[in-house]
Amino acid sequence: MTRSRFDEELDNLQKSMEDIGKLCQEAILEATNTLFTGDYHEAEDSVNLHRRIHKSERKIEDSCLRLLMEQQPVATDLRVISSSLKAVYDLERIGEISADIAELVLNEHLSIANDQLNLKSMVQTSTSMVDDAVTALSTKNLELAQAVIDRDDIVDDDFDHAREILINNFSKDGNPEYLINLMMVAKYLEKIGDHAVNVAKWTKFVATGKAGR
Repeated sequence: MTRSRFDEELDNLQKSMEDIGKLCQEAILEATNTLFTGDYHEAEDSVNLHRRIHKSERKIEDSCLRLLMEQQPVATDLRVISSSLKAVYDLERIGEISADIAELVLNEHLSIANDQLNLKSMVQTSTSMVDDAVTALSTKNLELAQAVIDRDDIVDDDFDHAREILINNFSKDGNPEYLINLMMVAKYLEKIGDHAVNVAKWTKFVATGKAGR
């Protein structure tokens, strides 16, 4: 593989990472919108999106391995490839978690009339974290990556808020299973934030060669 061809493949890899990041954001929104709109078609779309995300993950993994085998990358390029291999796992997990939310919403017919749990806030924050984490990784933007890591505290606080309200309502509500399912949705969103942080941390490795913390 010539150097120019290698550079082109590396650019394609970074574009593929950006594309799978967008699919993940779409999957999160479609999985959760049903909670607030009652449109179950969106939740079904999220499940289908996970299949696309999984296929994209496999293609990215294949691209990374091909680049490693067909060329001897210099240190900087090697970090881009290896971080993509690691980060795409977290992005696929985000797609899988989104599908889990969608299936829970569909199977249990979950809906929220009054968002006392701040789930909308969790959705908005976790989705923006995924967007910024992928952008930070592809542009080697350490400041943006740190902002993603810092925002994880917001998601954690919102989860703690939701958990406290749900626990307080267990003894009052006639349908505790419904409350447990809402707790699962909140926990899934918190996990999406964690995976976005993992992606952001790889930015430090790409930019400096040092593992992110």
